[in-house]
Amino acid sequence: MRTFIKSTLFLLFMLPMSFFAQNSVSGTITEAETGMPVPGANVILKGTSNGTITDFDGLYTIENLVVGDTIVYSFLGFATKEIEFAGQKTIDVKLEEDQATLDEVVVVGYGTVRKKDATGAVNQVSTEDFNQGQVNTAGQLITGKIAGVTVTSGGGAPGEGQNINIRGIGSISLNSSPLYVVDGIPLDNSNVGGSRNPLDFINPNDIESMTVLKDASSTAIYGSRAANGVILITTKKGKGGEFKFNYSGNTTVSRPTNYVDVMNAEEFTSLVNEVGNEAAIERLGNADMDWQKEIYSEAIGFDHNLSTTGNIGGFMPTRASLGYTDQDGILSGDNFSRTTGSVSLRPSFMEGHLKVELNGRGMYTENTFANRDAIGTAVDYDPTQAIYDENSPFSNYNSWLTYSEDADRFVLNNLAPVNPIALINEKHDAAEVRRFIGNAKIDYKLHFFPDLTATVNVGLDKTNSNGRTIVSENMPSSQLDWDGSYVTYSNISTNKLFDAYLTYDKDFDEHSLNAVLGYSYQSFERADDSYNSERLQDGFDPVVIDKSENTLLSYFGRANYNYADRYLLTATLRADASSKLNPDDRWGYFPSMALAWNINNEDFFKSNTVDQLKVRVGYGEIANVNGLGNYLFLTRYTASQQNAYYQFGSSYYQTYRPEAINEDLRWEVGRTINAGIDYSLFDNRISGSFNAYLKKTEDMISYVIVDPFTNFSNGIDKNIGDMENKGIEFELNVIPVQTEDFKWSIGYNIAYNKNEITNLPDQTEVGGINGGTGNNIQLHKEGYSPFSYWVYKQVYDEAGRPIEGAYVDRNGDNQINDEDKYLYKDPFADITMGLNMNVSFNNWDLAVVSRASLGNYAYNNMASAKSYEIRATENSILTNLHSNYFDTGFQSLTETNLQSDYYVQDASFFKLDNITLGYTFDQIFEESSLRLYSTVQNVLTITDYDGLDPEINGGIDNNFYPRPRTFTVGVNLNF
Repeated sequence: MRTFIKSTLFLLFMLPMSFFAQNSVSGTITEAETGMPVPGANVILKGTSNGTITDFDGLYTIENLVVGDTIVYSFLGFATKEIEFAGQKTIDVKLEEDQATLDEVVVVGYGTVRKKDATGAVNQVSTEDFNQGQVNTAGQLITGKIAGVTVTSGGGAPGEGQNINIRGIGSISLNSSPLYVVDGIPLDNSNVGGSRNPLDFINPNDIESMTVLKDASSTAIYGSRAANGVILITTKKGKGGEFKFNYSGNTTVSRPTNYVDVMNAEEFTSLVNEVGNEAAIERLGNADMDWQKEIYSEAIGFDHNLSTTGNIGGFMPTRASLGYTDQDGILSGDNFSRTTGSVSLRPSFMEGHLKVELNGRGMYTENTFANRDAIGTAVDYDPTQAIYDENSPFSNYNSWLTYSEDADRFVLNNLAPVNPIALINEKHDAAEVRRFIGNAKIDYKLHFFPDLTATVNVGLDKTNSNGRTIVSENMPSSQLDWDGSYVTYSNISTNKLFDAYLTYDKDFDEHSLNAVLGYSYQSFERADDSYNSERLQDGFDPVVIDKSENTLLSYFGRANYNYADRYLLTATLRADASSKLNPDDRWGYFPSMALAWNINNEDFFKSNTVDQLKVRVGYGEIANVNGLGNYLFLTRYTASQQNAYYQFGSSYYQTYRPEAINEDLRWEVGRTINAGIDYSLFDNRISGSFNAYLKKTEDMISYVIVDPFTNFSNGIDKNIGDMENKGIEFELNVIPVQTEDFKWSIGYNIAYNKNEITNLPDQTEVGGINGGTGNNIQLHKEGYSPFSYWVYKQVYDEAGRPIEGAYVDRNGDNQINDEDKYLYKDPFADITMGLNMNVSFNNWDLAVVSRASLGNYAYNNMASAKSYEIRATENSILTNLHSNYFDTGFQSLTETNLQSDYYVQDASFFKLDNITLGYTFDQIFEESSLRLYSTVQNVLTITDYDGLDPEINGGIDNNFYPRPRTFTVGVNLNF
């Protein structure tokens, strides 16, 4: 009708001025690469609000056009295209995928934001920047990549978990790990029985990006769980077009690189002949054993992944994947085996108004845990003894025996180490873990109010595990009635999520507003049970059942305001209620606000050099109860064991005792201010950021001793302390050379962080060590870093050798006791650095990843507890010594020797983590590519630390599982 009227008017008035005519144009928008339609693409008349979006088939019609107008075609992830209207009736548009645009969009809580519009400290690492090689868990992908984020593995076992800290630790007793959110589902960080790592359920090959929210202004949207930062894991999703496939696989060989430095057979024989009596000398054997080399060996691993992505029926972008990993550990008998499967569906309906995202992934893991007790006994065991002794009653395993008249047989000396090979061979510890995590997310852009989108996200994370530990009767034992043991356990863990929120997104000329308002409910249920044959043998109930549940209820809101791409404001408020706290203190309210100024967009700022110069400042409040027990504010009762039953007449009755209670427990609250600068120069050839932050944690929870008869225990968890955390971070990304055939990029980051306890009425000993009984080496004390080493100051002779038993009398009272101890260093690095380099030349690519840690100290417990002379011949056995004995000559083990600052050593290090070299064959057949690569991991460590490895989580070096050097050969095929 409108066209008819226009034509009639034209005829009536005979106006030969077609450029004044009002016209319409139609067409189809498709992907240039695949030819598939793009539903929901924006079609707007430039400079106006006149526009439309494409329907399900990519079709559009836009009206009220005048010749000479410019039509703007855009869609997230594609390069914007502008076409001048010259009277065409049809304009079909092919949009090119814009990788640069994709990189600029980062995931934040309950939405996305352009990187240039972010007001908080946010870092995103995507697929092309992930670490390569043998990567079994998500944390390995970002090691060394982000300033202020430290990723430390618990050891070298396959699938071993990582301890990830963002800007230091946030608590002295609660969990300091960040919150992990996978495709919108916040995870429970606790591990389940039989699993090595709470993140091992997700195949690293399925991860598209990992976004780290570091400051409170960006994490406050997650409220009480965001006290230690947030890591958002986004998995790969389906794309439109014909189905394409990817296969990636690799083979790895892992080798031990270092061993604890102990005496060899010759050195040990010489020592025993020198200091031992006749009986000790007679105990020497004739073997020349290196026990550590007997328990460690070369390990082989395989990893296979197959995925496909495409469009089902023209409306459902789909991705599906299968993965299988089988990795042996260098400790004999260790194995990690994982099978994963995932499906992602993203259909859209109603011309793009209704979008559905369905994600599901399953994991089945079989873990065989090698007996890590062998790590310590391989250091202890006499190197002159052979593995087997035909006179041993324990399957001929060489053992230090003593005769028991009660048992009328030989048993193991109860102070002797167990044969390391027996520990490996005679204990079977295995478990199976099944886990499913999935969510259904529905976005509906209201037809009658298209600026408003309603979202519902329902998620389920369910884990089921079963395990068993079987110790053979052939295991050397000092137990008189030993006949082996059998332990089984199972766990069911359920995490349910319901999120519902509204998003308002509107542009008003130079103003834009994005607002989110929502509700969240999440429950965590856990049921554990176990059976222990030894409990039955001792007369106790062999079955133990433990169930727990906690719930989090939340309301949240956020507003992002943008004026002319110059001034940015973000305001957030979240209210959380946790069932872990009493009803009066259950609700916590966590606000944040951040401002940013894009100076480069100001009229007065004219520069051909600066692409972006943004100044940010933010403040936020977040809280923490992660790791706190459930319902500690309620009276709870624990059943007595069978040997504590109450006798009434001739019968015995089970009693129940009350547990400690604290009705006043409340949130740990952290208040953080962050100031930062984001910059980009020379067409993004130089870019990076700078951040400075100060975080003050109040009402910090600590375990404290209480007065007698005031509670049902001598200690309780209590809000009693404060802590301050401050630091600076700097990131620099440089592309020194970029041509058509050659590109060289460098990424560097450096961070300084300092933690200090600013208020703690009662100091607390922590950090248990081997040697003696009940000894600790660390202390929480006001004015110092948490976990600082609490030690005596060693006195040295003129040659610089420590004098045994000689320590500085710091208080001058002519005696050495606890009053002379002092706090000396801590396990946390003052400065951490990461240096990464990528080079591509034609089809070749090279990646190098390295890290440095400065100012971290470690307590060498392997040296302190195993390097005194009497140890070699005491207790009617022979025990090997740590080679540190040659440096000290210490004769005996004492509490003061153990707590000497001599054993607290500088563990600063530089590590060359990863070198990868690859070559890509293009078009090996139609629309396919093949990349071959080789990787070496744990290439080099430079340190002054005397122990096995300077990177020790917690700072106490004791029975550490060595990190191997790993060689990988892999292939990546796209077809």
